[in-house]
Amino acid sequence: MHLASGPAVAAAELEDVSKTYPGGGGTPALRGVSARFAAGSFSAVMGPSGSGKSTLLNCAAGLERPSAGRVRLAGEDIGALREPALTRARRRRAGFVFQSFNLVPALSVWQNVLLPQRLAGMRPDRAWAGEVLERVGLAGHRHARPDQLSGGQQQRVAVARALAGRPEVVFADEPTGALDLSAGHEVLTLLREAVDQLGQTVVMVTHDPAAAAWADRVLFLADGVVHSHLERASAAEVAAVMTELSAR
Repeated sequence: MHLASGPAVAAAELEDVSKTYPGGGGTPALRGVSARFAAGSFSAVMGPSGSGKSTLLNCAAGLERPSAGRVRLAGEDIGALREPALTRARRRRAGFVFQSFNLVPALSVWQNVLLPQRLAGMRPDRAWAGEVLERVGLAGHRHARPDQLSGGQQQRVAVARALAGRPEVVFADEPTGALDLSAGHEVLTLLREAVDQLGQTVVMVTHDPAAAAWADRVLFLADGVVHSHLERASAAEVAAVMTELSAR
């Protein structure tokens, strides 16, 4: 099933992608999935456990190679790249926000924010990084270590880190999963503002209908295939589809 989204320009695109893991009994995690994530849009990916949503995100971001099909990131066919070219492309074109924050404990907030640019061999844009820290409300914490911050603050550092390199796409995997309601709301507000004010593209995997309702589009997976999608959906509408999928 193919889904187009928004304008013609795609920040990330999967074309007939399948993924089967060794030792998985031969059952594909993804089965011929095609999806386009428009530049400047906020997309949520949902589905029951085992539906393939995290695999879709990992393939789209170049963290995993598909078993078949093509993956384009900012128009570049990253599935055709060999290492270390794939790692370079991923570091330059993608930003990441994970459920577990993935900050380096020994580094300060400021050093964590600049780290991906340094790893990509880029000269850090310190002025922009400072503005991003200001946007996430942590300009006064740049010298703090992660363990001196709350969980919500650590995730805001992760959002700043993802945005600091001006990536083509920010991939967020359950970014509010380890946060309380208030901190989760702050992180979703930041992601929404990144799209609306900065023109950023965000692709977010979530299990939470309330979080998905922040997105422009919600893509639903079931058994490794695209089931359906909703545009500008409410939390109740998203929950209704999830209830249907979970009952199958």
